[in-house]
Amino acid sequence: MIYDISHRTTYAYGSKVTYARCVMRLTPRSFADQTCLSSRIQLTPSASQESIGAGAFGEEVRTVVITEAHDRLVIEATARVDVHAPPIAFAFDTPWESVRGLSLASRGLGPDGPASFLYPTPRTPIAPEITDYARSSFAPGRPIIEAASELMNRVHADFRYDASATDVRTPAAAAFAARHGVCQDFAHVMICGLKGLGLPAAYVSGYLHTGRGAAPLQGADATHAWVHLWCGEAAGWVGFDPTNAVTTRDDHIVLAIGRDYGDVAPIDGVLLAPGAQTLEVEVQVTSESGFQASA
Repeated sequence: MIYDISHRTTYAYGSKVTYARCVMRLTPRSFADQTCLSSRIQLTPSASQESIGAGAFGEEVRTVVITEAHDRLVIEATARVDVHAPPIAFAFDTPWESVRGLSLASRGLGPDGPASFLYPTPRTPIAPEITDYARSSFAPGRPIIEAASELMNRVHADFRYDASATDVRTPAAAAFAARHGVCQDFAHVMICGLKGLGLPAAYVSGYLHTGRGAAPLQGADATHAWVHLWCGEAAGWVGFDPTNAVTTRDDHIVLAIGRDYGDVAPIDGVLLAPGAQTLEVEVQVTSESGFQASA
């Protein structure tokens, strides 16, 4: 499926900003299941300096410096993406313990291998209470995809989606204890549980497209987050969206993949100015057939 994506971010400041440095991960990643056909990022005001490089996990990282005084910054990212994810092998019957052993034995350190996604991070620590929660889905010898699907469904059922309950700084343990949050929290909790069991899990940021006539999905009105779990050499990485209790297919468009939100934040940086700021994000995803999902 081919999609056209428009992602507009507007920052309004309480006073003039005299210097800003932004790091942007707004170019959809190309990998086995997806190809970024074209992309463009436009800033108002324009950047005085700009550099483009590759991040640690294969994402494009664009760094800009803005020295023109401004009280409003608009970042408009557009892209055309071909998503061609293969069907998920639900009958894949490799026991989860075997996948854990294979991932621990892996020596590859590339962005598509499991090794970099085995260990805890500040946002996805090993939390005994979350590990115990996940463990009940992973009975001895249970197939990896079956077990992970059950964990995904339990997170979806046990947690309430609440956009006002958390922010990007909320620890996974706090969201787990409260049993509410947004897609970022759902993903972090599931990743904590999987890592606690010794399984390699990645955090994915991206976009959702809800097809014509389909029930609305949580997260379709902005950037979304879900989980990739390495399920062995044969199955590879499989996407699980605990916010919506679905395994990912062609309606999930990957922006960046990392260990947690800190690796894939679409925009971060620093600025020099007193006063508060407000943020507005508008996302529109249009399929080649013409149907739009927008906010």
